[in-house]
Formats: sequence, C-alpha cells, structure tokens
Amino acid sequence: MKNTKNPITDDTVKAYYEILAAYKAGKATLDERIIENEDWWRMRHESKNGNEETSTGWLFNSIINKHADAMDSLPTASFLPREAGDVAAAQLLSDVIPVILEQNRFEKTYSACWYDKLKSGTACYGVFWDPTLDSGIGNVDIRRIDLLNLFWEPGVSDIQKSPKVFHVELQDNSVLAAKYPILADSLTSPDFLASRYYFDDNTSIQDKSCVIDCYYKKAMGKRQVVHFTKFCNGILLYSSENDERYKDCGFYDHGKYPFILDALYPVQGSPCGFGVIDAMKKTQGQIDALSSAIVKNARMAAERRYFVRADGALNEKEFADFTRPFVHYHGSGDPSASIMPITSPTLSGVYVSILKEKIDELKETSGNRDFSQGTASGGVTAAAAIAALQEAGSKTSRDMIGSTYRAFEEVCELIICLIAQFYTVPRCFRITGPSGIQRFIYCSKNELSPLSARIPVYDIKIRAHKKSAYSRASSNELATELYKMGLFLPENRAQASLCLSLMDFEGKDEILAKLATDKNS
Repeated sequence: MKNTKNPITDDTVKAYYEILAAYKAGKATLDERIIENEDWWRMRHESKNGNEETSTGWLFNSIINKHADAMDSLPTASFLPREAGDVAAAQLLSDVIPVILEQNRFEKTYSACWYDKLKSGTACYGVFWDPTLDSGIGNVDIRRIDLLNLFWEPGVSDIQKSPKVFHVELQDNSVLAAKYPILADSLTSPDFLASRYYFDDNTSIQDKSCVIDCYYKKAMGKRQVVHFTKFCNGILLYSSENDERYKDCGFYDHGKYPFILDALYPVQGSPCGFGVIDAMKKTQGQIDALSSAIVKNARMAAERRYFVRADGALNEKEFADFTRPFVHYHGSGDPSASIMPITSPTLSGVYVSILKEKIDELKETSGNRDFSQGTASGGVTAAAAIAALQEAGSKTSRDMIGSTYRAFEEVCELIICLIAQFYTVPRCFRITGPSGIQRFIYCSKNELSPLSARIPVYDIKIRAHKKSAYSRASSNELATELYKMGLFLPENRAQASLCLSLMDFEGKDEILAKLATDKNS
C-alpha cells in the first residue's frame, strides 16, 4: 500500500532513475576520457591498441613530480574571527579541525585526489555526516570520490547549480540484505551501472547491487537546505524528507552538495577540467613512436639477416650457430654465392635529435624541467643559482596547489557547518602543542554559537603543513644567520621585532611572541 503522507515514494524513485540515465548519457565523453587516461597513466595505452611500440615514462615522470610537489605542501588551516565574540570559537576550530582531518586520514585522501587531479583533470572531495561513526553518535566523514560514480546535470559549470547530484556505489548483496531487509528479494543484478575502469583482476558484479544517493536542494523560507534520498534496485531505502527530524530543515543545513570539485585546467560548460595526461598524451605518443622506431632499427642492425638461395647447399643451422668454428656446404665454388647479408638502413642522427626535442617539449609544456627535479644542467653549479631556478621552475606547481588550497578551504567550511549542526554531544579532542605538551578540550555546537543560533563566519588561513627538506634547511639557515648577527640579544629586542615584522617565513609569529614575552618579563 502506497504511503501518501511521505513526499518521496517509489514513484519518485522511478523518476530519479530517468534523470540519472540522462545525466549519465551527458557525461559519457568525460567518463571515456577518464578511463582512457587511466590506461595512459599505467603506460598500457599501446598494448591496449594491439601495438608493440615502446611505452616510455616521460609523462609518468611529470605526474609523479607534480604529485611530489603537492605532498610537500599538504595544507592545514587556522581560523581567524571576524567579530570579537568569536575569538574563542576560532581558536577552538584551529585546534579541533586538524584533529578531525587526521582522524579521517586526510593525507591519504589528499594524495589520492591529487593523482585524480593530475590524471583526469579533476579531484573530488566528499564531506559527509556519517551517523554510524564514533559508536553511533556520528562524526564527519571525508572521502575521495571517484568521478565515474558522480553524476550532475550536463552543461553546468558549478556542481552546486545542478538540480540534482547522484552518487552511486556498488555494494555486496549480503551486506545490503543484512542492513536493509526490505531488499532481500530484490538483490538480483544491478539496475544501474556506472562506467568502470579496465582492471587487472577478473572482477565480477553478479553478487553486487548499486546503491544510489540522490542529493537535491530545497528552499526553506529564506534558507536553502539539502535533502537526500537513498535507493537501490528501484526500492526506496531512506529519504530525509520523509524523516521527521529533517523534513523541515533538510539533512544539511549548509545548503550545499557535499561534493567539492578541484579542477586542474578548467573548461567551459563543465565543473571538471582536463589534466596533464590530456595535454601531453599526443606528445608522449610521438615520443613512444620515435623511440620504438629507433629501438627497432637498432635491433635490425644488431641482428644480421641474410638472403639464402633455395637451391643452395649451405648448412644453415651451422651458419646461424656462432659457436661453431666450421660451417659445411656441398659442391664446389664460392659458398658466398648461395648466401648474402641483408643491409639494414641506418637511421640518420636527425631522428635522435627530433626525439630529444619532443622530450624537451613535453618537459617544457608540463613544467617538469630538470631543475624542478633537482637536476643541475647547463653548467649551473652554484647552490643559490640552482635554488633560484628551482623556485622559478615550480611556479606551475604552486598555481596547481593554489586551486587545491581553495578547495581545501571549502572542505573546512563544510566541516564547520557539520560541527555546528550535528555536534549535539560534546566531543573530546587531544591537542598536542608545538612543545609536545598535550591538553584535552571539548567541542560541541554550543561552543561555536553559544549566545545565538547564528553560525559564526571565519577567515580561513591556509598554509603548507609539510615543507620540503630544502625549505626546512633554508629556515634553519636563516635562523642561524640572524643569531650570528646578534639580532636576538636582549638589547636588540626592538630592532629584532622591527626586522622580523618585515620578513615572511615559517615560525615568525612564534618568535615575535617570544620576544614580546621576554620584554615584558
């Protein structure tokens, strides 16, 4: 019997399937490109096409170096209040959110998303509230989202402007039957499938079904909230609109879809961009073709071949065995008349030059120059000159990382909103200070807005949590030079404060605070 009281029914689910099918059709080209790029990343594009050409790793090298630059700049956030009454809450968030990120293994998620960003052109972070975490009281869940499993309205440039957003995931039927008994008689075969990669393993989907989450926005007075519906094989499993707790306020108060896309090279008419592989694979293909031709020519020149007369009396087996000192033949006359070498054409050195130019083209276009990899060339040997060239050569990486920092800022904003909405029970966090001293603090929604229902607004300052060995060495060398100059002597506190205020390096605020403390004492 149909429940007419609930706004979301099985008929609604049927309509959602039609919308999802249209979204999938509009995204087909993107899915094909993502799958193709995965083959290029694994250097299997030639074998997939049935060719025997050599697959070189110049494009692979560019990607892993860009990824290394990103991992050297793992972001962390601090929060600055915009009003005097939010100072304590801002400090609380500065302490708590790094712990939440650590609990979610964010460094691993960040690494996986960066590979997606470089390979397919777009990384996707998902920031959810999972009510099953922390023994059932729930907590923030941050995940990497595979773009093959995400669907939005074709043609939108911002995923937040899509009328609906679908996320699909294959799950084992045994797990679904235990969690949702209503599905026990419906778990036959998936009624919807997203595009799939070419796996090395022999994977089967016979015992799996596709669980679909449909997110959509709805106006509640002057606010916009987000609802979501979960269904599988045409059966409604959950709807926040049918839930008394959320039907009037939405499942997410922040009014945004819990997906954050980080595009590398943006394109018009899509929230996704294109990646390093898309820009470089034609050049990489040309490098592979030239390398294969040169290697093939070298093999032909190294392995001598011969013309042999059909009526010749030469023992071919003995002739082909270079360990035999004697080769027998029948008859009289010159044996060379029965066999003669095949002359292989010699490639001109211009082809090797073209290959080098193509490799340099890939390096230049991808921004993966020798200096950015720590290689000194062109006669440059001075440490300062090498460092300057490395810094100039990494500007493309800094630009890529800048867009990721903006995406990370959105991740932090969603985390704040989830804390303000769902942290009804105080949570305890262990905070380790710079000196290693540990303290325990409690966080709940009341600490964020204790005097009103207003959610405070913060300025989020993003900086690199990790730095390269060179950056750390530079900071240590700077501190040593300042010490040798006597800048930290007690009588030079005023000059030291003025000098440090004009500089920008990691740990400057701590040094200024220490100087101020020593002066007051």
